[in-house]
Amino acid sequence: MADYKITLLKGDGIGPEIVNQAVKVLNKAAEKFGFTVEYDEALLGGCAIDATGVPLPEETVAKCKASDSVLLGAVGGPKWDNQPGSNRPEAGLLGIRGALGLFANLRPSVIFGPLKSASPIKDEIIGDDMDIMIVRELTGGIYFGQRGREDDAAWDTEKYSVAEVERIARVAFDLAMKRNKKLTSVDKANVLESSRLWRQTVIEVSKDYPEVELNHMYVDNCAMQLVRNPKQFDVIVTSNIFGDILSDEASMIAGSIGMLASASLSGGKLGLYEPIHGSAPDIAGKGIANPLATILSVAMMLRYSLAQPEAAEAIEAAVAKVLENNRTPDIYEEGMNKVTCEQMGDLVCAQL
Repeated sequence: MADYKITLLKGDGIGPEIVNQAVKVLNKAAEKFGFTVEYDEALLGGCAIDATGVPLPEETVAKCKASDSVLLGAVGGPKWDNQPGSNRPEAGLLGIRGALGLFANLRPSVIFGPLKSASPIKDEIIGDDMDIMIVRELTGGIYFGQRGREDDAAWDTEKYSVAEVERIARVAFDLAMKRNKKLTSVDKANVLESSRLWRQTVIEVSKDYPEVELNHMYVDNCAMQLVRNPKQFDVIVTSNIFGDILSDEASMIAGSIGMLASASLSGGKLGLYEPIHGSAPDIAGKGIANPLATILSVAMMLRYSLAQPEAAEAIEAAVAKVLENNRTPDIYEEGMNKVTCEQMGDLVCAQL
């Protein structure tokens, strides 16, 4: 029987509520598919600032490194807005990604049939089976480049090495091989030198994947095409800042940012899994948060870090089935059963 050690970073706002429901579902999956899970908790974000004065304590890094995987709720909130940039809750998130070498962020944008009406895109454009995987480079680019201020000017530096682009490209090509063998690399090579290096490197890597159809697209055109014809995309690979923007756009095409999971991966099996939404402090403690994105993040964990693909598929199928009749307030439609955060977790467990 496989035994896995998971570090829980429940974080701020609704983080503890949604993580608790995801843990409940993971425990049910473990029971059903014959593996065991051991949990350890650690602090990240605003709760860590309150307890230790910093958003990422060393103890948290050590616990995460000793785990098979990490499950994160959400961090941040107005309470910590007066913190300097280097000590804001979000700095802890950037720090843990760097400390764990999490260079590849996978953000699926998937339409769940029962939620199709929630998409702002017309039915004939979005279709019945939109399934896009955005692969975002996570530890390079403008978010990690040199920055500064001088008098009335400020600057941030976009910089990539061949090695950084090559490793994220291989993650994307490997994913494309397991899907529809179609990859779109997004850049701004008509303007940016870093994008010209990006494109050149992706083309070199593509020689090792002759079965994958590779297309290149400028980021502004990609933003337009995601709305105009999202079905043309399968896997998209792009830089840190472009991926940040495009994945949020794709999440809304799918109908609700509260439904979408993400995975941040290293070169090995260790990964950090989290919903893409924020900490929503305005609804924290009210029992109305949507835990499904976190539950679906558990499914990604089972698939990419824990080698339990059958359990992952079962959780995803359970979520789809539960959505046929049940909704949390953020995705509620008339005629459905309106349920709490905890009730949604219970329903998914029962369906499993």
